[in-house]
Amino acid sequence: MAAVTGIRPALGCVGPPRLLAGLDEVARVDRVTHLTVHGSLPLLRLDELVALAENIDLRGRGGAGFPFARKLRAVTRSARDRDGRTAVVVNGSEGEPGCLKDTALLLHVPHLVLDGALLAATALGAEEVVLGVTRPDVEQSVRDAIAERGPVGRTLRVARLPERFVTGEGSALLSGLNHGPALPSGRAVRSSDRGLNGLPTLLSNTETYAQLAIAARLGALDFRATGLPTEPGTILVTVAGSSVMETPSGVPLTYVLELCGTGPGQGVLVGGYHGKWLDPYAAKAAEISRESLATFGAVLGAGAVLPLPEDTCPVGEILRVTRWMAGESAGQCGPCVLGLPALADTIEQAAHGGGLAALDAVHARLRAVRRRGACSHPDGTSNFVESGLAAFPDDFEDHALGSGCGRPVLGILPLPADETTVGPPAEERTERLVVDWTLCQGHGLCVDILPEVVRLDADGFPTQASMELPARLRPKALRAIRRCPALALRIQE
Repeated sequence: MAAVTGIRPALGCVGPPRLLAGLDEVARVDRVTHLTVHGSLPLLRLDELVALAENIDLRGRGGAGFPFARKLRAVTRSARDRDGRTAVVVNGSEGEPGCLKDTALLLHVPHLVLDGALLAATALGAEEVVLGVTRPDVEQSVRDAIAERGPVGRTLRVARLPERFVTGEGSALLSGLNHGPALPSGRAVRSSDRGLNGLPTLLSNTETYAQLAIAARLGALDFRATGLPTEPGTILVTVAGSSVMETPSGVPLTYVLELCGTGPGQGVLVGGYHGKWLDPYAAKAAEISRESLATFGAVLGAGAVLPLPEDTCPVGEILRVTRWMAGESAGQCGPCVLGLPALADTIEQAAHGGGLAALDAVHARLRAVRRRGACSHPDGTSNFVESGLAAFPDDFEDHALGSGCGRPVLGILPLPADETTVGPPAEERTERLVVDWTLCQGHGLCVDILPEVVRLDADGFPTQASMELPARLRPKALRAIRRCPALALRIQE
């Protein structure tokens, strides 16, 4: 089943929980319970905070994995060169349909996130802390947590932005918080130089701030007691778009999958819809760590881990996601507005018997959009498709040659419930085979391939200009289109 907007994730842990501590007793850790479980938050000077972040190698948990200490230093430098004013922003938007870890934190343990953000704000002397979210239930949970804390000595607020894939991009989030469109700017302006209200801004992901709050209480040595020496601490991952697991780094990927009642299946998509597919053998060898995944050319990114079961069609699943990703375009550059829909179209042609030429067209479209977009969305989407082509080459070839893989598209890869950009299932589509009379020369090859649809008159021309095309005959229709010497046939919905 596809994930739906508003789903509340199942929670689990490998070993004793840190971020999710207290949830064995209550469904949501309020302020009193939070202090009972974790104790009071110590105050750290800026140099102490930077040293702590360096000692535990704290990195952003929202995608790129940028070192948190470097962000702190960059904001400090920018503020020193100006009037000293700064801001702190928590990126709690999750436009990635397969990721729910930030949602889990903000719904169930919001005070950990607020602790980390306020700890950084105090060290920087920031005048405002803003949490950007997209879900109404998450917004309400954060509002409740802010009210439970009372005055904090600075502005602390939550803002809800449009729930779209690109909202989580840094410049898009800041633009939305600054009352502009929540779209990527396409300009190389760092948030540490100019962010919220034009101030040098510390911008990081929800989990990053929660980890900071844990580390401030434990200290670097105790924080390092869990996980790998090179990547200490725990990590939150979302498995199959529904379960959020807290696990120490270094735990085998398949062990986490087994705890969630699944296995690697045909392969595992790591890092979400800008991520990479691991084949079953790589998935069995991989661990939950940056170093391990890097050996397979993958990154954990926002923590989405999506196994693909054996009983669904990988080509159809990849087509669904690509079509949705094309619809999530920021609409600001050609590679997004034109390139991604064209990429989805060529995948669909290959999926429905378009021949090896259709597969070549997919690769050509990938080259056309890569490294040409105003933001990373075209690159990320093309990487997802390219990884799928490499992970499932036989399936793509079988589909392109018309035989298919014989499996239905079950919608395993999560998409929002209102995935209108994907369209109805193939068996429900109403399509027609259309003849362009200005081009048709009466060769008659189409009837040899598609006698179920095409009928010829006494002169050897099709009897109709528009013929109903059942979904099961679409692969044969595509072959007829390719075989037509006059290029007089096309499919029309």
